[in-house]
Amino acid sequence: MSEISKFKKERKENIESMGSDIELRKKSIDWMLSADKYKYTYNFEWMGRPIIKYPNDMVVQQEIMWKLKPDLIIETGIAHGGSIVFTASMMKMMGIEGEVVGIDIDIREHNKKLIQEHPMFDTITMYEGDSTSSDIIEKVKKHTKGKKTVMVILDSMHTEKHVLKELNLYSKFVTLGSYCIVPDTFIEFFPKGYCDARPWDVGDNPYTAMKKFLLTTKDFQIDKTLTSQAMITETIDGYLKKVRQ
Repeated sequence: MSEISKFKKERKENIESMGSDIELRKKSIDWMLSADKYKYTYNFEWMGRPIIKYPNDMVVQQEIMWKLKPDLIIETGIAHGGSIVFTASMMKMMGIEGEVVGIDIDIREHNKKLIQEHPMFDTITMYEGDSTSSDIIEKVKKHTKGKKTVMVILDSMHTEKHVLKELNLYSKFVTLGSYCIVPDTFIEFFPKGYCDARPWDVGDNPYTAMKKFLLTTKDFQIDKTLTSQAMITETIDGYLKKVRQ
């Protein structure tokens, strides 16, 4: 066995062991809760735009992109634009001839201006509107024509109803072997009432939507390795791999 093979084998075994470490999982949730008091995810920018994600999840997305070389990534939820800028920059760094489509119900003017002025914007298309509306779906569908590998990231409204509707609509765009990523599933593992100023909570969030979605299809499976690998992640069991067309 080569040194590279040994390294990969050891890493795989460590990730599997870490994923089954219940105490470590609890400590990771406790850490996320403690850090969230200071809005930890607001600490980071990508190429000048706030990204509002855990660094671990950014690295995992990069690994998926390097492996699959997606030529279209659809993201619902834009906010400050850090995530779509990150995705677009990764495509360029990897030499992928592709595009990023971002959808948000409210793209604030100050954010829109800065995103449009960003050097990564030439491969980004933004649509303002309800991500589940027939008008937006038709616009997004046009971008899938001729694309070889399509990935989807659903990071807009976090209620079960909305995310489940997004899953049913956008999962159809995901190509075989690619991923539909469902962030903010960690809401289900925070204390009930923690998000009292929001319309989502334990029992009503992306995690519960994802679970209901998987009861209706065999086309996707949870890639638990990625959750175990990141450990401190907002995307607990939210990496859904398309295993059947």
